[in-house]
Amino acid sequence: MNKRLIVLSVMLCVSLLLSGCLSRPPDEKQASETPYPDQLETIQKAVERFQEQSGGLLPIKTRDMEIDQYIKYPIEFSKIVPDHTEKIPSNAFENGGIFQYVLIDVEENPTVKLVDLRIAEKLRDLNLRKFINGNLPFLDPVGENVYEVDFKKMGFKEPLTVESPYSNAHLPIVVAGDGNFYVDYSIDLNKILMEEKPEIEQGVDIRYLLSENSPILPAYSLPYTVNEANEPVFMKK
Repeated sequence: MNKRLIVLSVMLCVSLLLSGCLSRPPDEKQASETPYPDQLETIQKAVERFQEQSGGLLPIKTRDMEIDQYIKYPIEFSKIVPDHTEKIPSNAFENGGIFQYVLIDVEENPTVKLVDLRIAEKLRDLNLRKFINGNLPFLDPVGENVYEVDFKKMGFKEPLTVESPYSNAHLPIVVAGDGNFYVDYSIDLNKILMEEKPEIEQGVDIRYLLSENSPILPAYSLPYTVNEANEPVFMKK
């Protein structure tokens, strides 16, 4: 295992230890922060009814086609509420929640998934501050055209992380050559590759491993594939 993955694995272990002390019981979570399966199922059925009655159209907002694939097709609730479902879910952004309801696989099998907007907010704040000292905060490269972030240069005492929607890990944030910040899901991807040992072909984006058994999408991230050692690496552009 390369040095970077060793460091990330250590971070995961520390996060797991801390989570045992600091995590809240499930029954104490607010309704706006819980990805309820029944709410996803309700919206999924509403989308299917809308598509059937509209001749194949989907209840989605119009977005730039160049945008991140995981946030490209947000659901437009005004098209399905109240005709196809009674109300907007309590955890939806439009109802004060933290999740954006989106569709993926819109051509073959339109499927309702969630995007955690707390991650988007943290990255947006960083993007607003990235030129605070006149230049981009690049440190050491962690992939082709992907770099660690110089948080000290941005005025932070410690590196910022985001809480993983898939585990108890606190995930690093990286900056790409395009000047934008992204979540680094290497910790979670490496855990899946080590424990589940899926058969992966090099050159294939493996982020689907994160969301295929989760309602939440790995939005605001860069594509990953595997190297010869079956470890997650950023894909070359």
